Amino acid sequence: MKLNTYLDATYLKTPQDSGLTEDETKQQIIQLVNDAIEDEYKLVMIRSNYVALAKEMLTKAKAKVLVGTVIDFPDGNGGLEVKLNEAQMAIDFGADDLDFVVDYQAFIKGDVEKVTNEVFQATKLALEHNKVVKWIIEVAALTNKQIVQLTSLIKRIIVSNFKEKDYERVFVKSSTGFYKTLNGEPNGATIESIVLMLENANPLPVKAAGGVRTTDEAIQMIKLGVKRIGTSSQKAIMYGENLNSSY
Repeated sequence: MKLNTYLDATYLKTPQDSGLTEDETKQQIIQLVNDAIEDEYKLVMIRSNYVALAKEMLTKAKAKVLVGTVIDFPDGNGGLEVKLNEAQMAIDFGADDLDFVVDYQAFIKGDVEKVTNEVFQATKLALEHNKVVKWIIEVAALTNKQIVQLTSLIKRIIVSNFKEKDYERVFVKSSTGFYKTLNGEPNGATIESIVLMLENANPLPVKAAGGVRTTDEAIQMIKLGVKRIGTSSQKAIMYGENLNSSY
């Protein structure tokens, strides 16, 4: 099993999140990209303002590593115009994968029409530019029933409006890694949530993000059926190192 081919190696903290300077944050991105080149990860997942830098580094190295970024992150409630504008900017920067945050708060409140329109319009834009789309549903904010319902909704939107050849390019993704939970509850992928997603997303692929930090956890997720793993613990997963990571 080539674990590296499943890994979306991730660094999404802003300087405000991490307490680092702008230059220190840039150095984190450069190190991430260099690690991705060395270990041949599937993708680096970074903020959009670093996409051009990463693409330049990868092109120079003749690496096959892809570049992804997040859209309407981390809350997903910016509205359709924000999603489309951020997506177009990321496309212009050269991003390969666009990971949108679903407006899960609108979904929880019952505004299915809003969610449906955003998922359709944003997916349409991305697929028209031959990008991979991932819809982050934020499982830690949802009940099991809501995980099933929201995953199923995304599947219905894609299957009803797009061609079968596009299905493999639209993922349902578990988490942002930024959601604040109470009492130390997991804020990312769990076995329970991923199983529910897999059961209800098919034929769309699933990405497990947040909380996958060890080799064994990654292998377990892959054996369940996920096609991508979002993690900032890529070194630990690859080499069994004990590294501290929050994603």
